[in-house]
Amino acid sequence: MLNKKKEAKLKKVTLLAITWPIFVEVFLNIFMRISDTFMLSFISDEAVAAIGVVNQIMMFTFILFNFTAMGSGVVVAQFFGAEKKKDVSVTIANAIVLNLIFGVFISSMIVIFRYPFLNLFNLSPELMDYANIYMIIVGGTLFTQAMVLTIFSALQAQGLTKDVMYIALGMNLLNIIGNYLFIFGALGVPQLGVMGVAIATAICRALAMVVLFVLLYKRLEVKVKLADYIHLKKDYVKKILGIGVPSAGEHLSHNLSQLTITVFITMLGANALATRVYAHNLMNFMTVFSVSIAKGMQIYIGQLVGAGKLETAYKEMYRGLRFALAVSLSVGVILALSGEFLLGLFTDDTEIISLGATLLFMGIILEPGRTFNLVIISALRASGDAKFPVMIGVLSMWGISVTLAYFFGISLGYGLIGIYIAIIMDEWFRGSLMFLRWRSKKWQKKAVVG
Repeated sequence: MLNKKKEAKLKKVTLLAITWPIFVEVFLNIFMRISDTFMLSFISDEAVAAIGVVNQIMMFTFILFNFTAMGSGVVVAQFFGAEKKKDVSVTIANAIVLNLIFGVFISSMIVIFRYPFLNLFNLSPELMDYANIYMIIVGGTLFTQAMVLTIFSALQAQGLTKDVMYIALGMNLLNIIGNYLFIFGALGVPQLGVMGVAIATAICRALAMVVLFVLLYKRLEVKVKLADYIHLKKDYVKKILGIGVPSAGEHLSHNLSQLTITVFITMLGANALATRVYAHNLMNFMTVFSVSIAKGMQIYIGQLVGAGKLETAYKEMYRGLRFALAVSLSVGVILALSGEFLLGLFTDDTEIISLGATLLFMGIILEPGRTFNLVIISALRASGDAKFPVMIGVLSMWGISVTLAYFFGISLGYGLIGIYIAIIMDEWFRGSLMFLRWRSKKWQKKAVVG
Protein backbone atom coordinates (compact mmCIF):
# COMPACT_ATOMS: atom_id res chain seq x y z
CA MET A 1 0.00 0.00 0.00
CA LEU A 2 1.21 3.49 -0.77
CA ASN A 3 1.29 5.84 2.18
CA LYS A 4 -1.02 8.85 2.08
CA LYS A 5 1.78 11.31 1.47
CA LYS A 6 3.08 9.45 -1.58
CA GLU A 7 -0.46 8.93 -2.93
CA ALA A 8 -1.24 12.64 -2.64
CA LYS A 9 2.04 13.59 -4.32
CA LEU A 10 1.47 11.31 -7.27
CA LYS A 11 -2.04 12.70 -7.80
CA LYS A 12 -0.54 16.16 -8.23
CA VAL A 13 1.72 14.90 -11.02
CA THR A 14 -0.13 14.57 -14.29
CA LEU A 15 1.03 13.67 -17.76
CA LEU A 16 -0.04 17.11 -19.02
CA ALA A 17 1.90 18.93 -16.30
CA ILE A 18 5.05 16.98 -17.18
CA THR A 19 4.56 17.12 -20.93
CA TRP A 20 3.71 20.73 -21.85
CA PRO A 21 7.18 22.09 -20.98
CA ILE A 22 8.70 19.14 -22.86
CA PHE A 23 6.55 20.07 -25.86
CA VAL A 24 7.99 23.59 -25.79
CA GLU A 25 11.53 22.20 -25.37
CA VAL A 26 11.17 19.71 -28.24
CA PHE A 27 9.56 22.37 -30.43
CA LEU A 28 12.46 24.70 -29.70
CA ASN A 29 15.01 22.00 -30.55
CA ILE A 30 13.26 21.36 -33.86
CA PHE A 31 12.98 25.09 -34.47
CA MET A 32 16.73 25.42 -33.90
CA ARG A 33 17.39 22.86 -36.63
CA ILE A 34 14.87 24.61 -38.89
CA SER A 35 16.49 27.99 -38.29
CA ASP A 36 19.92 26.52 -39.06
CA THR A 37 18.59 25.10 -42.32
CA PHE A 38 16.79 28.34 -43.19
CA MET A 39 19.87 30.47 -42.60
CA LEU A 40 22.15 28.01 -44.39
CA SER A 41 19.85 28.22 -47.41
CA PHE A 42 21.05 31.83 -47.79
CA ILE A 43 24.50 30.38 -48.44
CA SER A 44 23.43 27.64 -50.89
CA ASP A 45 21.42 24.42 -51.30
CA GLU A 46 24.80 22.65 -51.30
CA ALA A 47 25.55 23.97 -47.80
CA VAL A 48 22.16 22.67 -46.62
CA ALA A 49 22.84 19.24 -48.14
CA ALA A 50 26.34 19.02 -46.63
CA ILE A 51 25.27 19.96 -43.10
CA GLY A 52 22.26 17.65 -43.46
CA VAL A 53 24.68 14.75 -43.95
CA VAL A 54 26.89 15.83 -41.04
CA ASN A 55 23.86 16.15 -38.77
CA GLN A 56 23.00 12.53 -39.54
CA ILE A 57 26.41 11.63 -38.09
CA MET A 58 25.88 13.97 -35.13
CA MET A 59 22.50 12.42 -34.38
CA PHE A 60 24.25 9.06 -34.38
CA THR A 61 26.58 10.30 -31.62
CA PHE A 62 23.61 11.64 -29.64
CA ILE A 63 22.22 8.11 -29.64
CA LEU A 64 25.51 6.84 -28.24
CA PHE A 65 25.31 9.40 -25.43
CA ASN A 66 21.77 8.23 -24.72
CA PHE A 67 23.08 4.84 -23.60
CA THR A 68 23.70 6.59 -20.29
CA ALA A 69 21.27 9.52 -20.46
CA MET A 70 18.16 7.45 -21.22
CA GLY A 71 19.07 4.70 -18.78
CA SER A 72 19.70 7.14 -15.96
CA GLY A 73 16.44 8.95 -16.75
CA VAL A 74 14.37 5.79 -16.27
CA VAL A 75 16.25 4.77 -13.10
CA VAL A 76 15.97 8.29 -11.62
CA ALA A 77 12.23 8.41 -12.42
CA GLN A 78 11.61 5.09 -10.66
CA PHE A 79 13.74 6.08 -7.63
CA PHE A 80 11.94 9.44 -7.53
CA GLY A 81 8.55 7.70 -7.60
CA ALA A 82 9.70 5.47 -4.75
CA GLU A 83 10.92 8.60 -2.86
CA LYS A 84 14.54 7.37 -2.63
CA LYS A 85 16.24 10.76 -2.93
CA LYS A 86 19.77 9.62 -2.05
CA ASP A 87 19.60 6.99 -4.79
CA VAL A 88 18.48 9.71 -7.22
CA SER A 89 21.61 11.78 -6.53
CA VAL A 90 24.04 8.85 -6.73
CA THR A 91 22.47 7.68 -10.00
CA ILE A 92 22.90 11.15 -11.52
CA ALA A 93 26.55 11.39 -10.40
CA ASN A 94 27.37 8.01 -11.94
CA ALA A 95 25.60 8.95 -15.17
CA ILE A 96 27.49 12.26 -15.48
CA VAL A 97 30.90 10.60 -15.06
CA LEU A 98 30.10 7.81 -17.51
CA ASN A 99 28.89 10.18 -20.21
CA LEU A 100 31.71 12.70 -19.71
CA ILE A 101 34.32 10.00 -20.34
CA PHE A 102 32.35 8.66 -23.28
CA GLY A 103 31.72 12.14 -24.66
CA VAL A 104 35.40 13.09 -24.73
CA PHE A 105 36.20 9.79 -26.45
CA ILE A 106 33.51 10.26 -29.12
CA SER A 107 34.54 13.89 -29.74
CA SER A 108 38.10 12.73 -30.38
CA MET A 109 37.02 9.94 -32.72
CA ILE A 110 34.76 12.23 -34.77
CA VAL A 111 37.58 14.71 -35.39
CA ILE A 112 40.29 12.13 -36.05
CA PHE A 113 38.21 9.95 -38.37
CA ARG A 114 36.05 12.63 -39.97
CA TYR A 115 37.24 11.93 -43.52
CA PRO A 116 36.46 8.18 -43.42
CA PHE A 117 33.00 9.00 -42.03
CA LEU A 118 32.30 11.63 -44.68
CA ASN A 119 33.66 9.49 -47.51
CA LEU A 120 30.82 7.03 -46.87
CA PHE A 121 28.45 9.57 -48.41
CA ASN A 122 30.34 10.20 -51.67
CA LEU A 123 30.09 13.98 -51.25
CA SER A 124 31.25 16.34 -53.98
CA PRO A 125 34.37 18.45 -53.22
CA GLU A 126 32.27 21.53 -52.45
CA LEU A 127 30.01 19.63 -50.05
CA MET A 128 33.05 17.97 -48.47
CA ASP A 129 34.61 21.36 -47.65
CA TYR A 130 31.46 22.50 -45.86
CA ALA A 131 31.09 19.19 -44.02
CA ASN A 132 34.72 19.03 -42.94
CA ILE A 133 34.82 22.36 -41.12
CA TYR A 134 31.49 21.64 -39.42
CA MET A 135 32.76 18.24 -38.24
CA ILE A 136 35.91 19.76 -36.72
CA ILE A 137 34.14 22.47 -34.72
CA VAL A 138 30.87 20.80 -33.72
CA GLY A 139 32.30 17.28 -33.58
CA GLY A 140 35.22 18.37 -31.42
CA THR A 141 32.88 19.78 -28.77
CA LEU A 142 30.35 16.95 -28.71
CA PHE A 143 31.19 16.11 -25.09
CA THR A 144 29.24 19.24 -24.09
CA GLN A 145 26.16 17.76 -25.76
CA ALA A 146 26.72 14.53 -23.81
CA MET A 147 26.54 16.54 -20.59
CA VAL A 148 23.50 18.51 -21.76
CA LEU A 149 21.59 15.32 -22.61
CA THR A 150 22.51 13.66 -19.30
CA ILE A 151 21.47 16.58 -17.10
CA PHE A 152 18.35 17.23 -19.19
CA SER A 153 17.34 13.61 -18.59
CA ALA A 154 18.10 13.82 -14.86
CA LEU A 155 16.04 16.98 -14.37
CA GLN A 156 13.11 15.79 -16.47
CA ALA A 157 12.98 12.44 -14.67
CA GLN A 158 12.24 14.35 -11.45
CA GLY A 159 9.45 16.27 -13.16
CA LEU A 160 11.54 19.45 -13.51
CA THR A 161 10.57 19.85 -17.15
CA LYS A 162 10.13 23.63 -16.93
CA ASP A 163 13.81 24.07 -16.08
CA VAL A 164 14.80 22.18 -19.21
CA MET A 165 12.35 24.23 -21.26
CA TYR A 166 13.94 27.51 -20.14
CA ILE A 167 17.44 26.26 -20.96
CA ALA A 168 16.26 25.12 -24.40
CA LEU A 169 14.73 28.57 -24.98
CA GLY A 170 18.01 30.24 -24.09
CA MET A 171 19.97 27.94 -26.40
CA ASN A 172 17.63 28.73 -29.28
CA LEU A 173 17.89 32.47 -28.85
CA LEU A 174 21.68 32.35 -28.65
CA ASN A 175 21.88 30.02 -31.65
CA ILE A 176 19.69 32.26 -33.83
CA ILE A 177 21.64 35.36 -32.83
CA GLY A 178 24.95 33.60 -33.45
CA ASN A 179 23.86 32.28 -36.85
CA TYR A 180 22.65 35.71 -37.91
CA LEU A 181 25.87 37.42 -36.86
CA PHE A 182 28.22 34.93 -38.51
CA ILE A 183 26.25 34.27 -41.69
CA PHE A 184 25.36 37.87 -42.51
CA GLY A 185 28.33 39.58 -40.85
CA ALA A 186 26.12 41.83 -38.75
CA LEU A 187 27.49 44.28 -36.14
CA GLY A 188 31.00 43.95 -37.52
CA VAL A 189 31.23 40.20 -36.83
CA PRO A 190 33.24 38.29 -39.50
CA GLN A 191 31.01 36.71 -42.18
CA LEU A 192 32.01 33.06 -41.76
CA GLY A 193 29.14 31.11 -43.39
CA VAL A 194 29.09 27.42 -42.45
CA MET A 195 32.02 27.90 -40.06
CA GLY A 196 30.00 30.56 -38.25
CA VAL A 197 26.99 28.24 -37.87
CA ALA A 198 29.31 25.62 -36.37
CA ILE A 199 30.85 28.13 -33.94
CA ALA A 200 27.40 29.34 -32.82
CA THR A 201 26.28 25.75 -32.19
CA ALA A 202 29.41 24.90 -30.17
CA ILE A 203 29.16 28.02 -28.01
CA CYS A 204 25.45 27.48 -27.26
CA ARG A 205 26.03 23.91 -26.07
CA ALA A 206 29.01 24.86 -23.90
CA LEU A 207 27.09 27.65 -22.17
CA ALA A 208 24.07 25.38 -21.67
CA MET A 209 26.28 22.74 -20.05
CA VAL A 210 27.61 25.22 -17.47
CA VAL A 211 24.16 26.59 -16.62
CA LEU A 212 22.73 23.08 -16.29
CA PHE A 213 25.38 22.00 -13.78
CA VAL A 214 24.56 25.00 -11.59
CA LEU A 215 20.83 24.35 -11.91
CA LEU A 216 21.18 20.66 -11.09
CA TYR A 217 22.91 21.38 -7.81
CA LYS A 218 20.22 23.85 -6.83
CA ARG A 219 17.43 21.38 -7.55
CA LEU A 220 18.75 18.18 -5.94
CA GLU A 221 17.31 17.58 -2.45
CA VAL A 222 20.26 15.34 -1.52
CA LYS A 223 23.46 16.96 -2.79
CA VAL A 224 25.95 14.89 -4.77
CA LYS A 225 29.21 14.30 -2.92
CA LEU A 226 32.64 14.45 -4.57
CA ALA A 227 33.14 10.78 -3.73
CA ASP A 228 30.08 9.89 -5.81
CA TYR A 229 31.88 11.24 -8.87
CA ILE A 230 35.21 9.57 -8.10
CA HIS A 231 33.93 6.10 -7.22
CA LEU A 232 31.41 4.60 -9.63
CA LYS A 233 29.07 2.14 -7.93
CA LYS A 234 28.45 -1.16 -9.68
CA ASP A 235 24.79 -1.51 -8.69
CA TYR A 236 23.86 1.92 -10.06
CA VAL A 237 25.90 1.54 -13.24
CA LYS A 238 24.28 -1.85 -13.80
CA LYS A 239 20.79 -0.37 -13.46
CA ILE A 240 21.63 2.55 -15.77
CA LEU A 241 23.16 0.40 -18.49
CA GLY A 242 20.57 -2.34 -18.03
CA ILE A 243 17.96 0.12 -19.31
CA GLY A 244 20.21 2.40 -21.35
CA VAL A 245 22.00 -0.13 -23.54
CA PRO A 246 18.91 -1.81 -25.02
CA SER A 247 16.96 1.48 -25.08
CA ALA A 248 19.67 3.36 -26.91
CA GLY A 249 20.26 0.23 -28.97
CA GLU A 250 16.83 0.73 -30.53
CA HIS A 251 17.70 4.35 -31.30
CA LEU A 252 21.14 3.33 -32.52
CA SER A 253 19.68 0.82 -34.93
CA HIS A 254 17.24 3.45 -36.19
CA ASN A 255 19.97 6.02 -36.70
CA LEU A 256 22.28 3.58 -38.46
CA SER A 257 19.44 2.56 -40.74
CA GLN A 258 18.76 6.23 -41.49
CA LEU A 259 22.44 6.80 -42.23
CA THR A 260 22.33 3.87 -44.65
CA ILE A 261 19.22 5.27 -46.30
CA THR A 262 20.95 8.65 -46.56
CA VAL A 263 23.74 6.92 -48.48
CA PHE A 264 21.06 5.60 -50.86
CA ILE A 265 19.69 9.13 -51.26
CA THR A 266 23.15 10.50 -52.13
CA MET A 267 23.06 8.08 -55.09
CA LEU A 268 20.06 10.06 -56.36
CA GLY A 269 21.98 13.35 -56.42
CA ALA A 270 22.31 16.62 -54.47
CA ASN A 271 18.74 17.70 -55.29
CA ALA A 272 17.28 14.56 -53.74
CA LEU A 273 19.47 15.04 -50.67
CA ALA A 274 18.41 18.68 -50.26
CA THR A 275 14.74 17.66 -50.72
CA ARG A 276 15.10 15.08 -47.97
CA VAL A 277 16.62 17.67 -45.61
CA TYR A 278 13.92 20.28 -46.27
CA ALA A 279 11.00 17.81 -46.10
CA HIS A 280 12.39 16.06 -43.03
CA ASN A 281 12.77 19.35 -41.17
CA LEU A 282 9.14 20.25 -41.89
CA MET A 283 7.94 16.74 -40.97
CA ASN A 284 9.50 17.25 -37.56
CA PHE A 285 6.56 19.55 -36.82
CA MET A 286 4.25 16.54 -37.30
CA THR A 287 6.35 14.60 -34.81
CA VAL A 288 6.91 17.27 -32.16
CA PHE A 289 3.82 16.46 -30.07
CA SER A 290 4.40 12.70 -30.33
CA VAL A 291 8.00 13.12 -29.18
CA SER A 292 6.83 15.35 -26.31
CA ILE A 293 4.20 12.86 -25.17
CA ALA A 294 6.78 10.07 -25.49
CA LYS A 295 9.30 11.88 -23.28
CA GLY A 296 6.61 12.86 -20.80
CA MET A 297 5.31 9.30 -20.85
CA GLN A 298 8.74 7.93 -19.97
CA ILE A 299 8.93 10.18 -16.91
CA TYR A 300 5.31 9.67 -15.81
CA ILE A 301 5.19 5.91 -16.35
CA GLY A 302 8.59 5.53 -14.67
CA GLN A 303 7.37 7.36 -11.58
CA LEU A 304 4.12 5.37 -11.49
CA VAL A 305 5.97 2.05 -11.85
CA GLY A 306 8.42 3.08 -9.12
CA ALA A 307 5.43 3.82 -6.87
CA GLY A 308 3.78 0.48 -7.72
CA LYS A 309 0.80 1.96 -9.62
CA LEU A 310 0.91 -0.45 -12.55
CA GLU A 311 -2.76 -0.33 -13.61
CA THR A 312 -2.74 3.46 -13.62
CA ALA A 313 0.36 3.33 -15.81
CA TYR A 314 -1.41 0.91 -18.18
CA LYS A 315 -4.38 3.24 -18.69
CA GLU A 316 -2.35 6.46 -18.90
CA MET A 317 -0.37 5.20 -21.88
CA TYR A 318 -3.55 4.89 -23.96
CA ARG A 319 -4.66 8.38 -23.00
CA GLY A 320 -1.32 9.85 -24.04
CA LEU A 321 -1.33 7.88 -27.29
CA ARG A 322 -4.76 9.22 -28.29
CA PHE A 323 -3.66 12.81 -27.69
CA ALA A 324 -0.45 12.33 -29.66
CA LEU A 325 -2.26 10.79 -32.64
CA ALA A 326 -4.91 13.51 -32.80
CA VAL A 327 -2.50 16.44 -32.63
CA SER A 328 0.24 15.05 -34.88
CA LEU A 329 -2.21 14.09 -37.61
CA SER A 330 -3.87 17.51 -37.51
CA VAL A 331 -0.50 19.23 -37.90
CA GLY A 332 0.42 16.76 -40.65
CA VAL A 333 -2.63 17.67 -42.73
CA ILE A 334 -1.91 21.39 -42.36
CA LEU A 335 1.72 20.91 -43.39
CA ALA A 336 0.79 18.78 -46.39
CA LEU A 337 -1.76 21.30 -47.67
CA SER A 338 0.70 24.18 -47.35
CA GLY A 339 3.76 22.17 -48.40
CA GLU A 340 4.66 24.04 -51.58
CA PHE A 341 4.43 27.40 -49.85
CA LEU A 342 6.59 26.28 -46.91
CA LEU A 343 9.22 24.64 -49.10
CA GLY A 344 9.31 27.81 -51.19
CA LEU A 345 10.64 29.63 -48.14
CA PHE A 346 13.79 27.51 -48.31
CA THR A 347 14.47 27.14 -52.04
CA ASP A 348 13.43 28.36 -55.48
CA ASP A 349 14.14 25.00 -57.13
CA THR A 350 10.77 23.80 -58.51
CA GLU A 351 11.89 20.16 -58.61
CA ILE A 352 12.76 20.21 -54.91
CA ILE A 353 9.49 21.96 -54.03
CA SER A 354 7.32 19.53 -56.02
CA LEU A 355 8.96 16.37 -54.68
CA GLY A 356 9.13 17.72 -51.13
CA ALA A 357 5.39 18.52 -51.20
CA THR A 358 4.66 14.91 -52.21
CA LEU A 359 6.75 13.64 -49.30
CA LEU A 360 4.77 15.83 -46.89
CA PHE A 361 1.53 14.20 -48.07
CA MET A 362 3.11 10.79 -47.51
CA GLY A 363 3.92 11.98 -43.99
CA ILE A 364 0.19 11.87 -43.17
CA ILE A 365 0.34 8.08 -43.63
CA LEU A 366 3.73 7.75 -41.97
CA GLU A 367 2.95 9.71 -38.82
CA PRO A 368 0.44 7.39 -37.04
CA GLY A 369 2.86 4.46 -37.26
CA ARG A 370 5.71 6.60 -35.98
CA THR A 371 3.54 7.91 -33.14
CA PHE A 372 2.74 4.37 -32.00
CA ASN A 373 6.45 3.64 -31.85
CA LEU A 374 7.50 6.83 -30.10
CA VAL A 375 4.85 6.74 -27.38
CA ILE A 376 4.56 3.02 -26.66
CA ILE A 377 8.30 2.32 -26.78
CA SER A 378 8.89 5.13 -24.26
CA ALA A 379 6.24 3.63 -21.96
CA LEU A 380 7.77 0.16 -22.27
CA ARG A 381 11.24 1.55 -21.57
CA ALA A 382 10.01 3.45 -18.52
CA SER A 383 8.58 0.24 -17.06
CA GLY A 384 11.92 -1.53 -17.50
CA ASP A 385 10.87 -3.50 -20.59
CA ALA A 386 13.70 -2.24 -22.80
CA LYS A 387 14.86 -5.37 -24.65
CA PHE A 388 11.72 -6.20 -26.65
CA PRO A 389 11.59 -2.89 -28.61
CA VAL A 390 15.22 -3.14 -29.66
CA MET A 391 14.90 -6.74 -30.87
CA ILE A 392 11.85 -5.92 -32.99
CA GLY A 393 13.42 -2.63 -34.07
CA VAL A 394 16.58 -4.20 -35.45
CA LEU A 395 14.63 -6.81 -37.40
CA SER A 396 12.16 -4.33 -38.87
CA MET A 397 14.46 -1.37 -39.56
CA TRP A 398 16.96 -3.47 -41.46
CA GLY A 399 14.68 -6.18 -42.81
CA ILE A 400 11.96 -3.80 -44.01
CA SER A 401 13.10 -0.15 -44.03
CA VAL A 402 16.67 -0.43 -45.37
CA THR A 403 16.12 -3.47 -47.60
CA LEU A 404 12.96 -2.15 -49.24
CA ALA A 405 14.31 1.42 -49.44
CA TYR A 406 17.08 0.18 -51.70
CA PHE A 407 14.72 -2.08 -53.64
CA PHE A 408 11.98 0.51 -54.22
CA GLY A 409 14.14 3.62 -54.38
CA ILE A 410 17.26 2.44 -56.23
CA SER A 411 16.58 -0.91 -57.91
CA LEU A 412 13.07 -0.07 -59.15
CA GLY A 413 13.94 3.59 -59.70
CA TYR A 414 11.16 5.19 -57.62
CA GLY A 415 13.69 7.45 -55.87
CA LEU A 416 12.64 9.28 -52.70
CA ILE A 417 9.02 8.17 -53.13
CA GLY A 418 10.07 4.52 -53.03
CA ILE A 419 12.32 5.12 -50.05
CA TYR A 420 9.51 6.74 -48.08
CA ILE A 421 7.16 3.84 -48.88
CA ALA A 422 9.68 1.51 -47.24
CA ILE A 423 9.94 3.77 -44.17
CA ILE A 424 6.14 3.83 -43.83
CA MET A 425 5.95 0.02 -43.94
CA ASP A 426 8.61 -0.26 -41.23
CA GLU A 427 6.96 2.22 -38.85
CA TRP A 428 3.54 0.58 -39.13
CA PHE A 429 4.89 -2.93 -38.64
CA ARG A 430 6.83 -1.99 -35.50
CA GLY A 431 4.04 0.19 -34.14
CA SER A 432 1.55 -2.66 -34.35
CA LEU A 433 3.86 -5.02 -32.44
CA MET A 434 4.55 -2.42 -29.74
CA PHE A 435 0.80 -1.96 -29.24
CA LEU A 436 0.32 -5.70 -28.77
CA ARG A 437 3.24 -5.83 -26.32
CA TRP A 438 1.70 -3.13 -24.12
CA ARG A 439 -1.67 -4.89 -24.12
CA SER A 440 0.00 -8.14 -23.00
CA LYS A 441 1.12 -6.44 -19.73
CA LYS A 442 4.37 -8.41 -19.72
CA TRP A 443 6.15 -5.13 -18.99
CA GLN A 444 4.59 -5.04 -15.51
CA LYS A 445 7.22 -7.53 -14.25
CA LYS A 446 10.26 -5.55 -15.48
CA ALA A 447 10.69 -2.75 -12.89
CA VAL A 448 14.35 -2.01 -11.99
CA VAL A 449 13.62 -0.43 -8.60
CA GLY A 450 12.37 -2.81 -5.94
